[in-house]
Amino acid sequence: MSPLPISVCLIAGAEALRIRRTLESVSGWASEIIVVLNEEVTDGTDQIAQSFGARVFREPWKGYVGQKNSAAQKAGQEWILSLDADEVVSPELRAEIQPLFSRLELLRPFAAFSFPRCTFYGGRWIRHGDWYPDRKVRLWRRGSAEWRGENVHEAVVVQGAVGKCQNDLLHYSMDDLNHHVRKAVQYSDLFAQRRLEEGRPGAGALEMGFRPWWRFVRGYFLRLGFLDGWQGFAIARMVAFETFLRYAKVREAQARNTDQARP
Repeated sequence: MSPLPISVCLIAGAEALRIRRTLESVSGWASEIIVVLNEEVTDGTDQIAQSFGARVFREPWKGYVGQKNSAAQKAGQEWILSLDADEVVSPELRAEIQPLFSRLELLRPFAAFSFPRCTFYGGRWIRHGDWYPDRKVRLWRRGSAEWRGENVHEAVVVQGAVGKCQNDLLHYSMDDLNHHVRKAVQYSDLFAQRRLEEGRPGAGALEMGFRPWWRFVRGYFLRLGFLDGWQGFAIARMVAFETFLRYAKVREAQARNTDQARP
């Protein structure tokens, strides 16, 4: 089968340990691979990408939205498949995508397609709770969509109808619990920084008290996270912890700013 008219667009930092699996999942059936690499990266990520025929561009960090849009703007094919370096197109998802391009009546009505995303965590695939199906728009017709929103919580905004694929995009997001904790701290820092920059009001009892509790109950009980074993419990607890940490850091930063403003 000839390669599909798809440009695979990735952004990457120092991802030499993970990006090969991502590139292997799209090599041979997509016409083009584009990687926008953080300019300071020296771990060989660029060489791995080039070994798969990727066009590699080194650019200063512009935030997740700016970096991903920059990659998409370099696409030369009619369709764009945007991936992170920790995401893998499963064989089943590839087999679902390929027939769309041989039957135009299936492709023509849609400007984009979304996929359920399944995360590997603690030795198992997570299929319940807040992390699944975690549907993401990742494939779109060039010119019909772009990345928008806040860093870490950016999303693809589409002009037109979005079709739904049924097979999973695989997500190798967390190496271990320590990695999960580091990400929670990083994301909470970004959240607090953004809230302060926007001048939004500080966190009250609702955000710091009720919201973390609700996130745990929703993910573990209402969305059946308990069916994913100890991993499902760990995820629900970490989501609740990260929710608390975000709003606590907003309060902490506001208190610090108040103290600094006093004579």
